[in-house]
Amino acid sequence: MGVWQVPSDLLAGSRFTVSPMVETVAALKALINPRTPWQRAWREPYVDAFRRMLAARPVVRALLPASFYPRWMADFLTVAPALPDPTFASELATVAALPDERIRADLRATRPEPLAAELLADGLTAEVVGLLRWVWAHTVEPEWPERERRLRADIVARTAALSTRGWAGVLADLNRDMRWLGEGRLQINDYPDPALSLHRAEQLIFLPAHCPRGWVVWDLPTRFGMVYPARGILVDPTSPAPDGLARLIGANRADILARLESPLSTSHLVALTGLSLGTVSDHLRVLLDAGAVDKRRSGREVLYWRTPLGAALVATGG
Repeated sequence: MGVWQVPSDLLAGSRFTVSPMVETVAALKALINPRTPWQRAWREPYVDAFRRMLAARPVVRALLPASFYPRWMADFLTVAPALPDPTFASELATVAALPDERIRADLRATRPEPLAAELLADGLTAEVVGLLRWVWAHTVEPEWPERERRLRADIVARTAALSTRGWAGVLADLNRDMRWLGEGRLQINDYPDPALSLHRAEQLIFLPAHCPRGWVVWDLPTRFGMVYPARGILVDPTSPAPDGLARLIGANRADILARLESPLSTSHLVALTGLSLGTVSDHLRVLLDAGAVDKRRSGREVLYWRTPLGAALVATGG
């Protein structure tokens, strides 16, 4: 499955969207096995309650190790959303409609070991639903406004980049193993599997998430998608601004200007810089008045980017 053969009309109709279920699965993965410093820091306030929940649910304790294998996870955790703007309730209902045997079949396809006895009893789907509902309610839902803001800011920036870079350019930096190979071939990972034709597919979507590495979602044979790490999911402590520019116009204003090589929204800049919304807006207003940045509306967001003057300031370091 390393390469998808994508018809041109499918790619032309593809889109970016936000999935609460994808965020829930990303949170679950971080609770189980945090791989980066920011995941470990995020996990800390929730991990004790997570462990208590597992201690009270033996089926879920057996389910988790069976659901994940190195660089793979059970398909019931990777169902592509059917709605253009899904809610957690709508996506959870899709999982709840899966029979127990489908859950077991997905688990057997994920890991070579025999299933634990706890996973052979009736009610397995209900246990999966209970796990996902717990992760959403206890870790994702309280943070959802901030998470959704970051995700939608990423989508706005990437959608704007389509006009200048095309799909080949936009796809190139979604995921480290993902790239457009030409002739309708989209590499989605480095697995040595035969190419998969998407000629029967009706949907191809791209979903940003709070994760260090993405994964595939699908509902064969009609819906396919790719989860990728959203930009701005943690604050970069290193400013890209030259020291001279920071001395000239101030460190925060220089930081913002240096990041505007490609169009970004105010909310995206907030996520990248760690500054408040009001502070970012004030700095953008000054940069606009000075002619260093320009702006235009894209859907619900306003995008900002460097003008030739702004680019010259960054290039010369002030």
